[in-house]
Amino acid sequence: MKRYVLFLIGLTITAVYLFPLYWMYLTAFKGSSEIFQYPPSFWPSDPQWNFLQVWKERDMGRYIWNSLLIAVGVTVLVTLLGTGCAYVLARVRNIWMDMALFAILMMQVLPSSLMVTPIFVAFNQLGLLASPRLAVILAQTAKVLPLYIVLCRATFVQVPRELEDAALVDGSSRVGAFFNIMLPLARNGILVTSVLIFLQSFGEYVYARSLIAKNELQTATVGLQTFMGPNANDWNGIMTYAAIYVTPILIVFMLLQRRIVSGLTAGALK
Repeated sequence: MKRYVLFLIGLTITAVYLFPLYWMYLTAFKGSSEIFQYPPSFWPSDPQWNFLQVWKERDMGRYIWNSLLIAVGVTVLVTLLGTGCAYVLARVRNIWMDMALFAILMMQVLPSSLMVTPIFVAFNQLGLLASPRLAVILAQTAKVLPLYIVLCRATFVQVPRELEDAALVDGSSRVGAFFNIMLPLARNGILVTSVLIFLQSFGEYVYARSLIAKNELQTATVGLQTFMGPNANDWNGIMTYAAIYVTPILIVFMLLQRRIVSGLTAGALK
């Protein structure tokens, strides 16, 4: 009986959590008048198939391409910089490393809206705003790098230290043991963490909106503003745009959900 009660509670929480997603897709298929009818309908009476129209009229391909470039750039940069740092924090344990880990966790707490003004001023003085997409990549890298280090550190903690020590005894250097032993064993955790960083960077808004002035270089999240006018908002277009944008992310997440969960919980019992 207890199992069924817990199942119903979990099902209810899941339904509440997924309801906004269902309402987004439902609104995308509704007509303009049906969106505001009362009481609201939970299934479209006359489904609208205007996905292709929204894609062409709003030039979504360009927006998504810009988001893709920024997400790939951030993921590559974070992986290169954060993997070694995560390894060091996992293997070297002393008071200084604990303080470094604490500082990294505190950096993750800082919101983008708080950091965007000093970042804008610094990038403007350095001339980085001349390459706005590079500026967004650097700013977003600084934002998500602590998250990558913390999650990737748990993966390295899970790898037995004895394997690395055996490689050192056999004559391998510390760098050789890292590349030949640690990286292959931690590749799944690194891959999962990189996917999370990619998904988070693909939806970046604050830095793109603040650091990029040209509309042709803006990301897909900023492109949603084209549906908002001074007197009225095209809610059907907004939900259609959002459905096109979100669907590939949901597919990737569903395909990798088991690996993502295992990566997030790696080292939790250590």
